[in-house]
Amino acid sequence: MRADMQFDFLVDREANTIIVKREFAARRQLVWDCHTKSELLDQWFAPKPLTTETASMDFRPGGHWHYAMVEPEGNKHWGWMEYQSIRPIDNYTALDGFCDEAGNLNPGLPRAAWNVTFTDEGDHTLVTTLVSYDSLEDLNTVIKMGMEEGLTSTLERLDELLDALQKSA
Repeated sequence: MRADMQFDFLVDREANTIIVKREFAARRQLVWDCHTKSELLDQWFAPKPLTTETASMDFRPGGHWHYAMVEPEGNKHWGWMEYQSIRPIDNYTALDGFCDEAGNLNPGLPRAAWNVTFTDEGDHTLVTTLVSYDSLEDLNTVIKMGMEEGLTSTLERLDELLDALQKSA
């Protein structure tokens, strides 16, 4: 990560939330596109050395993104994001959870509500993500699973993709 870019990962155990504030050296439209288009999400939405594969995506309120994070050996960890509301290039909300290859949610793992907001910071973009869990136990589970480390690596990949996209434009 660039040293001059904001990155905050704040855990609020009283509210069962994680707040992530991350600044990117790119315009808001491009950062939005990287969060909302499967062909771009597939290039960054997994911590190294994993990769991402989209099974299906329908980016609209009531739509979903069904994806897998793929280990180098080929093992897949499936996710399901269900979009609740969308305000183009400003905000989207969604429910995120672990699932199987068919998209059936795993009731044994936490599900989270995501509220993702995109704001201009000069010629940069600040993405603020509020991730809410039903219980402290659910919050602690994802922290123990390595949420902070995984998200840090994932967002570094987004930095790399944004740099590459801007250089090729």
